[in-house]
Amino acid sequence: MRSLLRFKQLQISTADRIELGFGVRSIVTSCRAVVLPRFGGADVLEVRDNVRVPDLKPNEVLVRARAVSVNPLDTRMRAGYGRSLFESLLPLILGRDVSGEIEAVGDSVRTLTVGQEVFGALHPTAVRGTYADYAVLSEDQLTQKPTTISHVEASAIPFPALTAWRALKSTARITKGQRVLVVGGGGAVGYSAVQLAVATGCAVSATCESESIDRLLAAGAEQALDYTSEDLQVTLKGQYNAVLDTIGIQQTEQMGISLLKRGGHYMTLQGESASLADRYGLPIGLPTATAILLKKQMQYRFSHGIEYWWTYMRTDAEGLSEIRRLTEAGKLKVPVQKTFPITQVREAHDAKDKRIIPGKVVLEFD
Repeated sequence: MRSLLRFKQLQISTADRIELGFGVRSIVTSCRAVVLPRFGGADVLEVRDNVRVPDLKPNEVLVRARAVSVNPLDTRMRAGYGRSLFESLLPLILGRDVSGEIEAVGDSVRTLTVGQEVFGALHPTAVRGTYADYAVLSEDQLTQKPTTISHVEASAIPFPALTAWRALKSTARITKGQRVLVVGGGGAVGYSAVQLAVATGCAVSATCESESIDRLLAAGAEQALDYTSEDLQVTLKGQYNAVLDTIGIQQTEQMGISLLKRGGHYMTLQGESASLADRYGLPIGLPTATAILLKKQMQYRFSHGIEYWWTYMRTDAEGLSEIRRLTEAGKLKVPVQKTFPITQVREAHDAKDKRIIPGKVVLEFD
């Protein structure tokens, strides 16, 4: 009799199970996922069946993934970036962005419901990523997917857009009428930053590769300059309230700082916390990184009167909501150059490693 009842429960639809109080965790206990058992090249990635799906915490949401994007962080983590933090936690599931449908929600979730189409992104340090048929995110890491775009298009947006949001809106607090420079505007973070600054009402300049110039001008940048120009500091007009440097080498740092107004903010994506922790271990690497950052902050505050920051993506419910609104209005997008089925994740990573595909790559689920 018990086995018959169990069988009948499994035939009940998800919506009915919620209504009748059965819950849904017993339905999805394992799934297919891309697993990283060790650090290395693209060939170390394994597509495994029967990977455990954890029980939901009260504030968590189970998402049936339809598409996930490949971010530079994914390929760098696969190769060993962040090993000081992640090596003891192997095997990992990579992936930060996701777009899909809600399969189940935790007891305290109030803003999202089963069956909704959503998109969002995990924090950079998440151990269980989104390269899986079922991804687990907290309520504040998700929002409703705009109906105007597909899952593939939606999956490319959250992580780079939230990274740009963190720098420009949370750190620099840009406002209408200010001047913003984006170094490396052709990448996903840089392109998102240009669109966010334009939507705020800022005058935006960007450096990029030559093939991205027209796209950045079409997005509203006043200037889009080839980074190989001989003297960008002369060509770039005026001084800026905020500089977001997605390249983060010595030359771009010096240029960005020299172009800032007093009181302005220089922000680079290439902070040294993870690399120093990997080199020297967490107990030595993190304090060393903190000391380097503080030294630079004091140095540039004294010499140039500007604020210096290492910037990283952070979960931000308000930012994600605004990103959704701008996407719905057609003011924010991240173009996808190529898609791969999730079963070809090795090929996708290999193409990014070899720079065969310079633009955004998305993995689709059947």
